[in-house]
Amino acid sequence: MVMQEESLKKEGVEVTLDPKDDYDIVHLNTVFPSDYRMAKRARKEGKKVVYHAHSTKEDFANSFTGSNLAAPFFGKWIQKCYEMGDMILTPTQYSKHLLKSYGIEKPIQVISNGVDTTQFRKNMCDRETFREKYGYGPNDKIVMSVGLYFERKGILDFVEMAKRMPQYQFIWFGFTPDYQIPKKIKEAVHTKLPNLRFTGYLPKEELKMAYNSCDLFFFPSYEETEGIVVLEALASEIPVLLRNIPVYEGWLENGKDVYKGENNKEFMKLIEEILEHKLPNLTESGLLRARERDVSCQAKLLNKCYKIVCA
Repeated sequence: MVMQEESLKKEGVEVTLDPKDDYDIVHLNTVFPSDYRMAKRARKEGKKVVYHAHSTKEDFANSFTGSNLAAPFFGKWIQKCYEMGDMILTPTQYSKHLLKSYGIEKPIQVISNGVDTTQFRKNMCDRETFREKYGYGPNDKIVMSVGLYFERKGILDFVEMAKRMPQYQFIWFGFTPDYQIPKKIKEAVHTKLPNLRFTGYLPKEELKMAYNSCDLFFFPSYEETEGIVVLEALASEIPVLLRNIPVYEGWLENGKDVYKGENNKEFMKLIEEILEHKLPNLTESGLLRARERDVSCQAKLLNKCYKIVCA
C-alpha cells in the first residue's frame, strides 16, 4: 500500500517494509499465509498487530473461477488472520458489520482506504489527449468503469447497457486473465460491439486522464468493502452512478452525492438522464465526500489507532 506508506511518513510515523527491521507494530493489509506467519511471529515477540480487513467472503464470491465454492473456506481463513490483530481496521461501517457477523470479537475501527485528492482531481487538459489516443470524438458521450473482470463488479450489466444504448460509448478499464474467469465473463469481455471497449490494465497516470475524459463513471458492482475507484471518480469530479448496495449507506446519498440504481431498467434511464443533462450535476457534493476521505485525514486516524494499540 504505497499511498498508505507515503501518507504515514508525512504524518511523522516511521515506516519500514523490511520484516527484519526493529518495529513496534506490524500493520498487515493482505491475507496471504506469509502475512499470517508474520502476525504470529510478531505476537510471539510481544509486538502489536494491526490487521487491515480489506477482504470479506462476500466480496470474494462471484470473482475468480470456483470462487463461490471456495468462499466459505476463504471466510474461515480471513477470520483466522484477522483475529491475530490486536486491532482490526476496515474501510466502512458495512464491512465492520460483516466482520462482526463472522463472530470476530477483536476491536474494529472504521477507517476509509482514502484517496489522494492531489493526484485524482479535475483536469480538463487531459480530455482531448485521451480522446485522441482512444479514437473518440469531442462530442462522444463516454460511460466508463474500472475493475477486474468479475461478475461481482457488474461487468455483465455494463455490457448489457452497451448493447441497449448504442448511442453512447462504453469503456472498461482493468484486466483479469481469461484462465481465471468463468466462461460467461470471458464471453462478455470478448463481446464485439462498435461502442464497447475493454482496454486492459491502465497505468495510474493514464487512468487519471480517463476520469477527466469520460462523461459518466458507472459502477454497477454488487459487493464492495468501500470502492476505491468510486473515491477516485468523486475526486475527479465525474458524475457517478452506482448500484444501490449497503456499503454506500451513510456516506453517499442518492440524488445528493451520486445517483444510484437498483437494476438495468433503472440504470438505462439514469444513464440517459445524466448524459443528456436532465438531472442535476452532483459532482461538487461528490468532491466533498472524497475530500473527507483524503489520505492525509486517514493517516491521522491510523496514527491515532497505533497510539491506542501501544497504550
